[in-house]
Amino acid sequence: MTRIAHIELDDANLPPPTPEIEQERRVAMFDLMEENSFALPARDDRVVPPGPYNLGLSIREKRLVFDLTTESADKAAEFHLSLSPFRQVVKDYFQICKSYFDAVKTLPPGQIETIDMARRGIHNEGARILQERLDGKAEIDDATARRLFTLICVLHFGG
Repeated sequence: MTRIAHIELDDANLPPPTPEIEQERRVAMFDLMEENSFALPARDDRVVPPGPYNLGLSIREKRLVFDLTTESADKAAEFHLSLSPFRQVVKDYFQICKSYFDAVKTLPPGQIETIDMARRGIHNEGARILQERLDGKAEIDDATARRLFTLICVLHFGG
């Protein structure tokens, strides 16, 4: 029951994504729904609504917003994270993704693999930052953090 059952990205006010960004989003959403680990820890002796949770992910007033409800639509939690810690890693991630997408079209497999390793390293760094920012607010595993970081990048793309 410690999982996300549904996720909604608030991207209505964002420019249309590139085909590559849209593909990244689809894969992250699919993988996230297939397998994730997301729990709300007890805080201040408050009762924690049991999961699974519905997650609304958006950027509002230059803050990353996690809006969580239970499956019965009861409010479970809402937290706002500063985007500042993500800015550089998101920028680096988009640059390396562009290099990767370009490389796939023209470079030999060895060079593509090198770029992909760098891409995964930056992606892992973004996931680590997300886990740090969620410390005390939500407990997520590494794979869930990676997939959520991808979705944060999608939201950042337009913001």
